[in-house]
Amino acid sequence: MWNGEVHIVLWLQSLGGWLEPPMLAASALGSKSLFLVLLPLVFWCVHAGLGARVYLVLMGSSLLNGLLKAVVAGARPYWLNPTVASLSPESTFGAPSGHTQSVVAVWGYLAAKIRRRWIWPAAGAVMGLVALSRMYLGAHFLTDVVAGLAVGAALLWLVLRYEEEMLRWWRRRALGAQVGLALAGSLLPGVLTAGWQLLVRDGWRAPAEWTGMLPADIPGATLNHVLALGGGLFGAVVGLSALAARGWYSARGSLVSRVTRYVVGMAGIVLILVVVQVTVPTASGVAAGVREYVLYTLASLWGTLAAPEMFLRMGLATRPEAGRPQGSAV
Repeated sequence: MWNGEVHIVLWLQSLGGWLEPPMLAASALGSKSLFLVLLPLVFWCVHAGLGARVYLVLMGSSLLNGLLKAVVAGARPYWLNPTVASLSPESTFGAPSGHTQSVVAVWGYLAAKIRRRWIWPAAGAVMGLVALSRMYLGAHFLTDVVAGLAVGAALLWLVLRYEEEMLRWWRRRALGAQVGLALAGSLLPGVLTAGWQLLVRDGWRAPAEWTGMLPADIPGATLNHVLALGGGLFGAVVGLSALAARGWYSARGSLVSRVTRYVVGMAGIVLILVVVQVTVPTASGVAAGVREYVLYTLASLWGTLAAPEMFLRMGLATRPEAGRPQGSAV
């Protein structure tokens, strides 16, 4: 199947190198790196409830995608065929496309909540551009992006259909129970991934027909990716739950206070990354997975709890006014 699809990728790349910059830009619209820069901006500075919910959608979608990648163990075009240019190198398995799945889940959720006539056509154009860019860049086959679109759409429907019921159920739980449930839910994908690799794909080796440029230890990179996302989800759910228990947080305020929040908040995230990198510069095996889980947990806890509480104490933000809540996410 993939051998047939590689010709689609080669045809796209034959259109010319002038497409590489715009395709890289389009691909970034589905990148978790971009979302992790923009979503704090929404949460801290625009609308706390919307930012929190979109972040949870992103982390949930990414975790599911990582688990599916481990199960499918799909090639990427440039792994399979050395004539495919590697314009977006990746270390995890390919199918389904994470960028495509994320762009459908996140931009689709935003479109559903913003409710403007123009937003759905714009979101659809972004989804199509991201899907096309991932093939042009040699990161995915056509079936990868189609699977990403399908999984993202299914997840989006489930979220929009059941999110209020889930939130009502969640809010009836005590904070301690919420922490326990969040821990279990964040670790489960990593446990399933590790179990699948141990019991089903033990001793996995790349097939002989994968003659392109392969990264080292693809299963290990995929597992660490899932564990990192689990840590991000755990930190976010615990942080948002604790923030809700303390009275939540309003992103309203002057332009100066909003800009200051973002600068201080992002500085905190950078500091966490630097401290972890300095204290644990390298790790391998189980230690690498634990490192990634802890790192993403700390960064998410900072973004969803510690930073908002600091903003409140610095006078840069306030609790929501009575009768004018900014939509608590949890």
